[in-house]
Amino acid sequence: MTIQEGIKHSSELTVTHAVTAVAMGSGDMPVLATPAMMALMENAAMLAVAPHLPEGCTTVGGHISSSHVKPTPVGETITATAIVTHVDGKKITFKVEAHCGEVLLGEGTHLRFIVDRDKFMSRL
Repeated sequence: MTIQEGIKHSSELTVTHAVTAVAMGSGDMPVLATPAMMALMENAAMLAVAPHLPEGCTTVGGHISSSHVKPTPVGETITATAIVTHVDGKKITFKVEAHCGEVLLGEGTHLRFIVDRDKFMSRL
């Protein structure tokens, strides 16, 4: 396993009605839902480390904490970036941010754990 601090990835999403607060039930405005923004942050973190994992392993989210300081209307594209800030065995900590162009939408931290896919699924 060669996951190191500084590994990063960015994921993009165009805001559609399906990811608005109204559609997701997290609010009653037709703007990007906080859960959708945070899911994109998780996606960026997952993809950042995926190429560096042992065969048969993946990561699962353990905790995410983020601000959401600006609304984003339907039609805009947002970019979430995750950067590995700490690795402790199977525990990986990321700094996460979301932007619409140069405008910061939210930022925080995300924790993921490396798991063996088969073992993880066998526990369900």
